[in-house]
Amino acid sequence: MDHLIKFKSYRKSQLDACQPCRLNTRLKFWEQKSNVSSNQGEKVVTTRKPVIVVHGGAGNRSPEHDNPWLEGVKKAAKTGFDVMLNGGSALDAVVEAVAVLEDEGVYNAGYGSALTIEKTVEMEASVMEGKNLKAGAVGLLRDIRNPVRLARIVMEHTDHVFVVGEGAEKLAKLFNLERRNHITELRLKYYEQQKQALLEGKIELPKLAELVKNHPELFDLETVGAVALDKRGNVAAATSTGGFPLKLPGRIGDSPLIGCGTYADNRSGACSATGVGEIAIRLCLAKTVCNYMESGKTAQESVETALRLVNERMAGTYNSMGLIAVSVKGDIGAAHNSKHLCWAYLTPNMREPEAALTAKILK
Repeated sequence: MDHLIKFKSYRKSQLDACQPCRLNTRLKFWEQKSNVSSNQGEKVVTTRKPVIVVHGGAGNRSPEHDNPWLEGVKKAAKTGFDVMLNGGSALDAVVEAVAVLEDEGVYNAGYGSALTIEKTVEMEASVMEGKNLKAGAVGLLRDIRNPVRLARIVMEHTDHVFVVGEGAEKLAKLFNLERRNHITELRLKYYEQQKQALLEGKIELPKLAELVKNHPELFDLETVGAVALDKRGNVAAATSTGGFPLKLPGRIGDSPLIGCGTYADNRSGACSATGVGEIAIRLCLAKTVCNYMESGKTAQESVETALRLVNERMAGTYNSMGLIAVSVKGDIGAAHNSKHLCWAYLTPNMREPEAALTAKILK
């Protein structure tokens, strides 16, 4: 390239403090009406109301982690929603929401990412917008502060969809993205515990999932993600992760794979997945959810149907998964077969995001 193109970052606006809402025990759905006008044969949505859903991963959380885990997803939901209220797109919203989660230090994404068997960080992320089906993804990142921002750069400033390793690092340098050491003391502690359990169990690395199944308290698959619908009726999704704990170097999960961990299409909706990446890859899970929405199912029906598929087709394996989705109609969905799914959502008729550690559990 002849010159440096600076990536435009979106500021997070200051949000008014509100009294928190109590979480309803049943999921809410919003069927939102929109006015549609025709512009040279193209339908343009003009009055859609914005919606955002975020997740902080599926897993087996310890009670002492509940509060920061929940506060993080609420903060991310408010940040992304505020972006849309101030004229930003669904894509802007999911990128900013996920960037918040990458910076929190309590999830397996960005700062605090899980470590490989070699005690290193290898992060992944992807973004997709539903209007033109544009997408960007990155993998094998060591020290980029916000992998989700680099994924957006791949989408908007290259002809590619997926860039990994050294090439991705060079691209980040070209666009002056911030760097950060993502290894935390907590992750180092987890690494030693996980490695010891691996050695004591005498389980070979290819059977690592078996170890996770037997010691769920040591492994939280805290991938983060967001889906959104903006005022123009466009949907977008973003997902970011540090990957499977103790993974082999070079392993790529579902988070950066379009259709597996992330998908968005204005004909259906948007979905972000969390859990065992190999399961989502084998079932193209995010695209499967969007296919269900396009067929007429609600977002909630779609994530539940997809998880039933996981339980049916991947029975007998460690298949812990969580899904969030938003349809182009504005209804949302969240479900999981794991013990927990940390998630939050925000709509125009709410003063504050509602957050929970569980949604609809499907076993």
